[in-house]
Amino acid sequence: MRYAFVAFFLLAGLALASANDWIQEEARYLKNIKQVTHHFLRAGESYFSPDMKHIIFQAEEQGENPFYQMYVMHLESGRFWRVSPGSGRTTCGYFHPNGQKIIFASGHTNPQYLQEANEERGKREEEKQSGKRRRYQWDFDPHIKIYESDLHGGELKLLTDAPGYNAEGAYSPDGKQIVFCSNRDGNLELYIMDSDGRNVRKLTNAPGCYNGGPFFSPDGKRVIFRADRDKKDWLQIYVINADGTNERQLTKTEGVNWGPYWHPDGKHIIYSAADHAHPMKRPNYDLYMMHVDSGKQWRITYAPGADVLPVFSPDGKQLLWTSTRDGRMPGSQIFLADFIMPKE
Repeated sequence: MRYAFVAFFLLAGLALASANDWIQEEARYLKNIKQVTHHFLRAGESYFSPDMKHIIFQAEEQGENPFYQMYVMHLESGRFWRVSPGSGRTTCGYFHPNGQKIIFASGHTNPQYLQEANEERGKREEEKQSGKRRRYQWDFDPHIKIYESDLHGGELKLLTDAPGYNAEGAYSPDGKQIVFCSNRDGNLELYIMDSDGRNVRKLTNAPGCYNGGPFFSPDGKRVIFRADRDKKDWLQIYVINADGTNERQLTKTEGVNWGPYWHPDGKHIIYSAADHAHPMKRPNYDLYMMHVDSGKQWRITYAPGADVLPVFSPDGKQLLWTSTRDGRMPGSQIFLADFIMPKE
């Protein structure tokens, strides 16, 4: 999934800075921070609609299904509705640039869904009884495919019919193409297809590694993504031209860098990162901004808990991200803030 490994990261340890310290640090870049989701056991990976009136996100409600489903929310009123079928694993929603359609990845056709749901509930009960949380691992469900629908989940249309995992999709700025992750050839690589699912072509070629979480640049000429080519599960950030040329690694750290997203200016990205160099110390995930060409970086968040999966509003004035900074909630939730651009 585009947030593959996310739950593991969200269980990361707390920062040591005092409340006053981290609040002051964040105030340089974030104003009017507010929590957007409250109803859900956990919620995350959210994206703005083109008009910035709605967001699409994945969440788990209290009930029988222990896996994420996809929702759309009207930001001003807080009204939300489910757009995915309601069963199986669901992830990676995204708005079409015309604002009238969405895509998301769903495993609702998985014939083993009920069995897997029961197994997941059993594991959670074991965690509850033992008080020990398991290390999260995302299963690249071979039944997960990319679907298109209207804003209410109607007119559902399958876009990927190749065997294997197909998810982590995002539209090009003109809405004519979709970049996504698939293991249709046995490896987790990036592909680009027309928005109707035709004319699929391979974008990356790194066998044995995970390549995922792709997004087109605002001009549609480049794709940002993450990959664990240096060390398994230790994700680093890469950029590649949309024609497959000029691939370049942007981060190379003793840790994990993931969830990159473009700023509307096409020059900067924002992403999540943590240091894994110290095995006895739990890493804390925070948000960082980078100038893609110069490599200059700025740290954006400092709060205790994990801050991950950041995205900018289409006008660049707001930041939407997933966080465990509210310790009162049982899982991650979605937060929104006004964004102040760092000075070069």
